[in-house]
Amino acid sequence: MTTILRIGTRGSPLALAQARETARRLGAAFPELAAEGAVEIVVIKTTGDRVQDRALAEIGGKGLFTKEIEEALIDRSIDLAVHSMKDVATWLPPGLEIACLLPREDPRDAFFARDSMAGLDDLPPGAIVGTASLRRQAQVLARRPDVSVVTFRGNVESRLRKLAEGQVDATLLAVAGLRRLDKADRITAILPEDQMLPAVAQGAIGIECRSDDDRVLECLAPLHCARTAERVAAERALLKVLDGSCRTPIAALATLGEGGRISLDGLVAKPDGSEIHRLRREGAAADAAALGAEAGAELKARIGPDFLIA
Repeated sequence: MTTILRIGTRGSPLALAQARETARRLGAAFPELAAEGAVEIVVIKTTGDRVQDRALAEIGGKGLFTKEIEEALIDRSIDLAVHSMKDVATWLPPGLEIACLLPREDPRDAFFARDSMAGLDDLPPGAIVGTASLRRQAQVLARRPDVSVVTFRGNVESRLRKLAEGQVDATLLAVAGLRRLDKADRITAILPEDQMLPAVAQGAIGIECRSDDDRVLECLAPLHCARTAERVAAERALLKVLDGSCRTPIAALATLGEGGRISLDGLVAKPDGSEIHRLRREGAAADAAALGAEAGAELKARIGPDFLIA
C-alpha cells in the first residue's frame, strides 16, 4: 500500500513507542490509516542521540533532540514529528507548529536505588545519584546536600544497567516513559511533587507539523487533548518568560481542578541546590498561558538578572 503519512521520530525505545502510539491513534480515527504500510515511521538520529558522553548543557541543550527532525519536516521528507514535549524548545522554526498534544501520562519522577532504599531520604551520606538533568540535580542537592550527583545519560535500560552495576547508588527517570515502555513495575518509588517538581511538559507527547499542511492538520485534530494543552500551555509560558535552557534548573507542573480552574507550581534553582525559588498560582484554565507568563515574570523578578545561567 502507498504510504499516506510519514512520522519522524528519534530512534530510542521510548521515542519509537510514542511514535507507534501516535500511529495507532491515527488508525483508530481514520480507518484508511490503519492499513498496513499506510503510516511509515521514519527514524532520524539527532545530535542529542549521537553525543552520549557529555551533559546536554555542554553540547547545546534540549533542542539537539529535535533539530534534525524539524529540518526533515521543513524539507518535506516527513509529514509530522512526534516529540516528548519536555524536549521541545519554546521557540519553533518558522512555518512549524505543535498541532496536537496526546493525553498526558503521569508527569512525576520515579526513584530507583540499590539496596532497597525507598526514596531520597533513605540515601546514606555520600551516596552517588546519577542524572543528566540539572533540574533533578538541584532538587536532590537542596534536599540532600550530603550526597553527590554525577552526569548519567542513556536510555532507560542503560541507566538501570549502570545502576545495577554499582556505578551509582540511585537515579531518577520519568514515570511516563516507564509506563509507555511497560516498565513501571520496576519503579522503586514515585517522588511527590514537593520533593521533585517535574520538568516542563513532562509526560506530554506533542505532534509537530507544517502550519500550512491542511491534510495533516485535519488528521491530527481528532487526536488533540484540550486538557493536556491547557496544562502544557501554562508550563511552557512560564519557561518561555524565564528564557530557560538546559543550564537553568526550571520545573513546573499545572493541574486542572473543578470549575475550569488551573493551578501552577513553578520553580527555579541554582544547579547546586543552594538556592530555590518556588511559587504557586491559580486561575482560569482558559487563561492558562497568561497565568504561566505571570508566574514566570514573578519568578524572574524574585531571582534578579544575575541568577539564571547563560
